[in-house]
Amino acid sequence: MSAKQEDTTQPAARPEPVLDLRDAIALIVGLVVGAGIFKTPSLVAANAGGEWTMLAAWLLGGIVSLIGALCYAELATAFPSAGGDYHFLTRAYGRKLSFLFAWARLAVIASGSIALLAFVFGDYCSRLYSLGEHSSALYAALIVIALTAVNIAGVKAGAGTQNWLTVLEVLGLLAVAVAGLVLAPAVTVEAVSAEPGRQAFGLCMVFVLLTYGGWNEAAYISAELKDGRRNMLRALMWSMVILTALYLLVNFAYLRGLGFAGMARSQVVAADLLQQVWGSAGARLISVMIAVSTLTSINATVMVGARSNYALGCDWPLLGFLGRWNARTGSPTRALLLQAAVVLALIAFGAFMRQGFETMVDYTAPVFWLFFLLTGLALFVLRWREPERARPFRVPLYPLLPLAFCASSAWLLYSSLAYTGLGALVGVGVLVAGAPLLALALRRSSS
Repeated sequence: MSAKQEDTTQPAARPEPVLDLRDAIALIVGLVVGAGIFKTPSLVAANAGGEWTMLAAWLLGGIVSLIGALCYAELATAFPSAGGDYHFLTRAYGRKLSFLFAWARLAVIASGSIALLAFVFGDYCSRLYSLGEHSSALYAALIVIALTAVNIAGVKAGAGTQNWLTVLEVLGLLAVAVAGLVLAPAVTVEAVSAEPGRQAFGLCMVFVLLTYGGWNEAAYISAELKDGRRNMLRALMWSMVILTALYLLVNFAYLRGLGFAGMARSQVVAADLLQQVWGSAGARLISVMIAVSTLTSINATVMVGARSNYALGCDWPLLGFLGRWNARTGSPTRALLLQAAVVLALIAFGAFMRQGFETMVDYTAPVFWLFFLLTGLALFVLRWREPERARPFRVPLYPLLPLAFCASSAWLLYSSLAYTGLGALVGVGVLVAGAPLLALALRRSSS
């Protein structure tokens, strides 16, 4: 790094409010709409037992996510910070637990999410043009390097890229909707022999809420959002309305074009629908669309994931090198570089296991839902500890809605441990491995 560049990277530099409402909505929608909506509807249908139960599950998922967004809107407007959840957890529980959360984001949650999305990107790019035996891993590594470079170039470059990718992503979903609702011949909805039990509907909601997941990452841009106290709530609300409408529309399209039984049997529901309408060209088109969707989510997760690493470096001298904000580009350069290194290591691990996507899902889920639950509980703790704090927005129907949000998070924590494999234990083990690092960081801080 040149001397001139070093001068622009000082601890005193801080995030500036440079993102507008449109940027925030594009970021949230891009974070949520990944490959899930092209894969999980068939899994939901297989467990739902009927078309109305299936559609109700998608609507319920939108409502649960909206309740969670209301809780985050209160936290993000009362305590705006580039640290997002890390900042909320620090205020509610102290530095030790928030350190473990930041470690989990660095080593498990954000990095694992980027890696699993990169594997999906690699899988579908490999269908278009294979790079050989490890084609998916190679594509995954290349896209992580490329998008990290874009975000190092500056926050506006990252946000601008995100806006265009989100537009392409939403247009892709609308193309699926048009194919199913307008172009495909209607298929009679077939009944199933029995209604689903509690466990089957529980699995439906696991898949649905995983597909809605990611909106909470908006908290990490709260310090960079113009008029954040007003626009954070607006961004979260508009995003959840857009997402729920898109998901219901696409599921109606799948249902009309393939029928309920056809959805439940399908392994690649969007590809089956488009192949029915446009033949093999449709199958190739869906590969491009899914690649774009995952590209959007990867870029958004790279952008927000580095913010918690930056906050960690600001608070802990042991990791102080992460707490450098580049004033010239408006990005946490070192945090982005370290995040990319961890993700590339996970991609190598996934390639070795030869089940990259599945391994990364198992690896991230339990740790993610554990801290999601703790963040929901932090709303109650901070209301009690800091009652005098100005809260531009308060969750309506308190405490009922926050309790519902915490209950859903606890249930998904249980489900992620009950229905995942060895990868889940590895993820929990990596979280526990943060304890010795915490002890070292405490010793360094005290000295």
